[in-house]
Amino acid sequence: MQFNPNWEKGKFPTDDVHIGPSDHVPWLEDRKWAYIRLEGTSWGDQPLNVELKLEVEDSPNSAGVAIDAIRSAKIALDKGVSGAIEPASAYFMKSPPIQMRDDDARRAVQDFADGNISGADAG
Repeated sequence: MQFNPNWEKGKFPTDDVHIGPSDHVPWLEDRKWAYIRLEGTSWGDQPLNVELKLEVEDSPNSAGVAIDAIRSAKIALDKGVSGAIEPASAYFMKSPPIQMRDDDARRAVQDFADGNISGADAG
């Protein structure tokens, strides 16, 4: 795959891209590792490879998501909404009742926060 700075948003070729979760690894405890490898060519068609390891403590990374989920629950409570809040579940949770693409889920959460209560039971 060759880099092209003129690729349009959403038009990036994905044939050579792979992202996959791993299973739970007990000995990592509260750490999460990500390995990123980029392969390409530089001037003169010379191979260029970059490898990166990202290691983070996992639980603090979840704090922002938890706070936003709590905010969504408060919005639902204030609006008299009960049951699963599908937009928030789709955006913040790993196994929501209805799966959505991230960009669609983000829009749905914003719509919900703005007053559109579709995807939840009012009452």
